[in-house]
Amino acid sequence: MVAVSAALNFKKNAGYTGGLGVLENLKDCKKAVGIKQTLKAVDRGKAEVVFIAKDADEKLVEELKRACLKNSIEIRYADSMHQLGKACNIEVGAAAAAILKTISNP
Repeated sequence: MVAVSAALNFKKNAGYTGGLGVLENLKDCKKAVGIKQTLKAVDRGKAEVVFIAKDADEKLVEELKRACLKNSIEIRYADSMHQLGKACNIEVGAAAAAILKTISNP
């Protein structure tokens, strides 16, 4: 359990964006919004990168963080749920969101 916690803390610090920057990509791409939908996307291998709000309840995002770690999916952090919700083009806060992989057809 200590190794998982250390890895999650490392990813949290390494993936922190510190502002809107990359979050702006969420407005114009295919995405999953909310913890449940984001977790489903991660478990199904459809998530490219996951965003988690720094002020989201740790108990709620813990399973999502583990799933990202298990599936080697990058986690980036938004300053707040409000900021992440705004970046997702919704009028309420969002604890988590994911940019979904694009599948190109030949």
